[in-house]
Amino acid sequence: MKALEHILEVFMFNSRWLLAPFYVGLILAIGLLMVTFFKEFLHLVPISLFHEPGPEIVLGILSLIDLVLVANLMLIIVFAGYENFVSRIDVADHKDRPEWMGKVGFTDLKIKLIGSIVAISGIELLKLFVTSVKVFPSRN
Repeated sequence: MKALEHILEVFMFNSRWLLAPFYVGLILAIGLLMVTFFKEFLHLVPISLFHEPGPEIVLGILSLIDLVLVANLMLIIVFAGYENFVSRIDVADHKDRPEWMGKVGFTDLKIKLIGSIVAISGIELLKLFVTSVKVFPSRN
C-alpha cells in the first residue's frame, strides 16, 4: 500500500508540468500584444505628423500604455506562476534577472494583479472620458 501511495504522490507532484504549456501560451500571447502594439503605433504616426494634436493622439497613447500594462501583468503571472507551481527558474547569476523574481508569492501576486487592474481600468475610464467629452478645443 505504501508503494501505491508513493506512486500516486510522484504522479501528483509531476502533474505540475501540465501548467507549463499554459505559461508558454501566455508568452506567445505577449507576442500577439507586441504585434498589436506596433500596429497601433504605426496607426498613430501619420495622425501625429499630418494632423493637429487632438483626442486621437491621446486615445492612441492611452491604448499603447494599456497594452504595456497588460503585457507586464502577463509576464509577472508567467514568472510567478511558473516558479510557484512548476519549477524554479535557474538564472540567479544572470545580470538582468529582475530583483522581484523568485520572491513573488500569492499575496504579492494578488496585490500586483489588483494594482494593474486599477491602472488598466483608470486608463479605460480616461479613454471613455476623452471620447465622450471634447477635451481639446477646436481652433477656429
